[in-house]
Amino acid sequence: MKYLSILLAGVLPFFSLGQANNAAKDYLGLAKPISFENAIYHLVWTSHPTEQYYKQEYLVKGESLEKFRKLVTVDVLVGDIDLKEVVSAKIAELKQLKESNPMINYQAFEKNGEIMLDFLLSQATPDGKQLSILERNVYRYKNITDQNGKKALLLFAVSERAYGADIDRFLAGLKSKRMDLLNAVGGFKIPPVTIAR
Repeated sequence: MKYLSILLAGVLPFFSLGQANNAAKDYLGLAKPISFENAIYHLVWTSHPTEQYYKQEYLVKGESLEKFRKLVTVDVLVGDIDLKEVVSAKIAELKQLKESNPMINYQAFEKNGEIMLDFLLSQATPDGKQLSILERNVYRYKNITDQNGKKALLLFAVSERAYGADIDRFLAGLKSKRMDLLNAVGGFKIPPVTIAR
């Protein structure tokens, strides 16, 4: 699939697509802010690089795409897409990354025709002696039909980051609260999508 690699891309490497200088045009009919875990996420950046692919990124006020604590992303790939094929390709990518980065870890869950992927990514300092960024991602993949009858694959994703000295505390919190984000992403009511024509 021509644009599968775009949809598969995690937030790493630590350059968000949103760092480009683009206006945040709502391509998916989700213009109002997204309320997630008692916080309001505003649309800060969008992209429509191909006819089939749309990406929208959301942050709470005061955060930036260059250094955020939590990012909400909605990606849509138009077409009759095989959900399991996409997730299998993402897992293969993570396995390959894990060969050179032992911090990378992942787990997949399937329920009601949807698949969730929970994974860790990291980036070391330039000297390679310690971590500079640790990122946890929870991806929720589902096939949808938009309000105009278009079939598509939707990815609702939440990425959390810790930087430098905060990484140890972040990891400790993951051990006790790991299921909280999984349950929040899995239980989130994704608004109806209307793909721009």
